[in-house]
Amino acid sequence: MKTFRKVSLIACFIILFLVVTMIILYHSLISPVSKSNEEKEVVIASGTSSMEIGKILKENNLIKNKDFFVFYLKLNKVNDLKAGKYKLKENMSLKEIVKVIRDGNILNEEEITITFKEGINYREIAKVIENNTNNKEEDVLNQVKDTKYLDSLIEDYWFITDDIKNKDIYYPLEGYLFPDTYKYKNKDVTVSEIFKKMLDQMEIVLEPYKELIERDKKNVHELLTLASIAEKEVSLAKDRSKVVSVFLNRIDKGISLGSDITARYGIKLDDSRPMTTAEYNDSNPYNTRRTDFIGLPAGPIATISKDSLEAAIKPDKTNYLYFISNIQTKETFFFEKSSEFEAKKKELASVNGGY
Repeated sequence: MKTFRKVSLIACFIILFLVVTMIILYHSLISPVSKSNEEKEVVIASGTSSMEIGKILKENNLIKNKDFFVFYLKLNKVNDLKAGKYKLKENMSLKEIVKVIRDGNILNEEEITITFKEGINYREIAKVIENNTNNKEEDVLNQVKDTKYLDSLIEDYWFITDDIKNKDIYYPLEGYLFPDTYKYKNKDVTVSEIFKKMLDQMEIVLEPYKELIERDKKNVHELLTLASIAEKEVSLAKDRSKVVSVFLNRIDKGISLGSDITARYGIKLDDSRPMTTAEYNDSNPYNTRRTDFIGLPAGPIATISKDSLEAAIKPDKTNYLYFISNIQTKETFFFEKSSEFEAKKKELASVNGGY
């Protein structure tokens, strides 16, 4: 009886050892081959068997064992791998590799990548789209003239309201399109498809602040306007919260913002030349440089970064009413008194070249 118990105990230990060993081996075989992030192009022809696919993956050092690959497919009842050209990496697990091939995420050689930089305006966005797709600049400009299209966006996105339909606004989606790098299927992508990705990303960026915006009854259109001006006014993100505070303080005191970059936007001047006196005094819905223009311009003037958005939503509390930057060093100086501001402006005159 004791001998039987001893044999049974040994058998249990052996079975347990084998089970643990199998589990360890299984997890080892489904884990990535290496930490390499290098992409490898793999072609799976139509009619290729599971064993042949396993061989192709093993030859490319994407899996550890081709026989286990076949076993894994049978264990997980995977019998619908798709033919095509794929980009895979050694740091992908077996599960990830199988998912890519099963989903048919085929490498699209016509796929294009478009980068929209922070601080560019709608006209510049139109040029970027024309340079990277089969759309013309005019197509992009006309997109926001379609009232039905704008109404559909107001219905689809919580942060887009009737504010964008203000007749004084040059381009209704100015400031609402989030700047980033996006991938599209090919050069035939439509303007609305391009904008959908940009608006979806803006929603993702704004979402963490939604409760705060709604609780404090903040106007998203005004927040984006403030953020866009701060984006263009100073180069360093750390200064933008103070810049927004300056604008809010001036509005509270009934003083015009005095922003040169809104004056530039107002006359649709995209180059960096100095403006004339007549241009600075031009009467338009954006020119806050005019002393009789109190409050914010009709709408945003450029794409914004997360930093600028944060600055507009959570501005610093200061008593500053003026600021000026050193164009060369990017340093920004803030003042409460006009005399201090004028002194610094005079000091930086030769450095800033008249700005």
